[in-house]
Amino acid sequence: MSAMFSTLKAGLQYSRDWPVVLELNAIFPENKIIRMTNFAQKTLPAVAAVGALVQFNLLGASQLPLILTMMLCILSMPLQGWYWLGKRAQTELPPGLSSWYGEIKQKMQEQGLQTQNPQHKLRYADLALLLKQAFGQLDKAFLRDWL
Repeated sequence: MSAMFSTLKAGLQYSRDWPVVLELNAIFPENKIIRMTNFAQKTLPAVAAVGALVQFNLLGASQLPLILTMMLCILSMPLQGWYWLGKRAQTELPPGLSSWYGEIKQKMQEQGLQTQNPQHKLRYADLALLLKQAFGQLDKAFLRDWL
């Protein structure tokens, strides 16, 4: 159970670290997952409450277990997005992305920027932090060489 909570926590942190910029839409699914998860977090509690009230009025108290099950399913949807993001954050980068990470890091160091040096195999969480720093401190044209 604690592994699931640590994955959810990692997913929430990953969603905060990942730069949601248009340039990355075509390459990574993270932008879509983060946007959908944030939208679900904001809107689904109201959808679950209204749906429960409507069903309770139409079906009555005899269907309360079914109504509560439906509410829990709807309310769990943002958790599913954070879980996916947590798993993705902990996944090692494939060789192609690892070399891309190295190229971006080298370009940043040439510009005089400090970058972190992970002591483990590179993961998507490390890429998120590097891209966030790169988009924040370099001009957006720096990715044109790689996209």
